[in-house]
Amino acid sequence: MTFQNPAYFSLLVLLIPYTIWYLMYQSKSKPTLRFSSTYAFLQAPKSFRQRLSHLPMLLRIACFVLAVTALARPQTTNNWSSKQTEGIDIMLCMDVSTSMLAEDLKPNRIEAAKQVAIEFINGRPDDNIGLTLFAGEAFTQCPMTVDHAVLLNLLNGMRVDMAQNGLLQDGTAIGMGIANALTRLKDSKAKSKVVILLTDGTNNCGQISPNTAADIAKSFGIRVYTIGVGTNGMARYPISVGGHIEYTQVPVEIDTKSLATIAKKTDGEFYRATNTQKLHEVYKQIDQLEKTKMNVRKYSKKYESYASFLLASVLCLILELLLSNTILKRIP
Repeated sequence: MTFQNPAYFSLLVLLIPYTIWYLMYQSKSKPTLRFSSTYAFLQAPKSFRQRLSHLPMLLRIACFVLAVTALARPQTTNNWSSKQTEGIDIMLCMDVSTSMLAEDLKPNRIEAAKQVAIEFINGRPDDNIGLTLFAGEAFTQCPMTVDHAVLLNLLNGMRVDMAQNGLLQDGTAIGMGIANALTRLKDSKAKSKVVILLTDGTNNCGQISPNTAADIAKSFGIRVYTIGVGTNGMARYPISVGGHIEYTQVPVEIDTKSLATIAKKTDGEFYRATNTQKLHEVYKQIDQLEKTKMNVRKYSKKYESYASFLLASVLCLILELLLSNTILKRIP
């Protein structure tokens, strides 16, 4: 534990004159009776009140010490800690094009993918994981990190209608998505580097083709696991008509050949997830990836701890007042 304002501890020197005053002069103010001899009282047992006669003074001292400690602002220690753990470097590469709003997976493809990804991240606490989003263009939503609380917060904040509302160019740029993920992994020193690509469509835009991106991944020794998500045939898709949501059936067009080629080139695997349960199973299979040793540095934040000391100080004061005015009250 550290103290933000340790100078306040200098106030504790005031306890020295207070204690001296109490011992030297406080006893003089007590009422007395004169006896010719106190011999008869030497063997008399001390009462409960006599044994606790100095307790109020001790409570006042404790109250003062705790109050000064609270003023010094005690805080939990903040530092970096290093440990060696088992893990791999992973970039999740997720399609957020408008077609991901199709509701053949519940509640829709993108929400189902998000929930399964959250479970996957929670199941791998030692991995260095990042997140790339892509539609007609790609960007890094979260760089690789072992601080999964930050990653999950950014994943939860992912809008399901980014492309639909014009926040992102619509389309399916699979090559661009992979390339963006590779930029985060290429300089990694980890033994195992993986991209998990999830899409429901066919590459139809972008300056980098999926095959070119796969060749780049292979040159860096990065494996790409590809997941084609969506039912076979037709899928239920919401459209806005006059401010109301109506549904239509749209064909499911997944370039399984291209996804399989990407996975094969990079020594990865291609998976087909036609429902949420199969998507869970896919991530469970990927969860069996090899692990490698890595050094992880974690940062612990400061937390204020003065409240407990202040509360204890107030309790000591209340107890001292109660005792001094009840069972330990002196009547002249």
